[in-house]
Amino acid sequence: MQAERLKMNLRQLSRRLRDPALIQFVKFGMVGAANTLLSYLIINASYYVFHLHEQLCNLINFLITVLVSYLLNSRFVFKPQEGKAQLWYKALAKVYASYALTELVLVGLMLFVQERLLGIPPFIATLVNLFVTIPLNFFLNKFWAYRNNGKGQENPSADNGET
Repeated sequence: MQAERLKMNLRQLSRRLRDPALIQFVKFGMVGAANTLLSYLIINASYYVFHLHEQLCNLINFLITVLVSYLLNSRFVFKPQEGKAQLWYKALAKVYASYALTELVLVGLMLFVQERLLGIPPFIATLVNLFVTIPLNFFLNKFWAYRNNGKGQENPSADNGET
């Protein structure tokens, strides 16, 4: 009895691990991890090598890492179905808008409340915020930024600018 139940549970787990949505979320996380490393390098190089102001470092970092996120996610995570993708610049604009909303607006508000009003240390607040922003960014990207509108435009990650 126990062995059969264990086999059944292992089969169910195996099926769940092959779920396309879970695989897509893991790929999204891998792109995010690579982008986090890139972000660290950009901010530190901008600040310590080029001696730029902190806010300028953050702006440069945001512009570059969101573009890299778009390029990687559009090719490896949110691949459009044949003939059903939107124009690349519309998807890119939506990606910038979604990250601006979550990273600039939402995180700013959450950090203010957590640090100033609740007294939570920044290193803990930032870590806690990841549990909100990562899934939110995934859903914004999946269901808004990369969502096809059924009009059958070219691949959003296409290198050419033709429509």
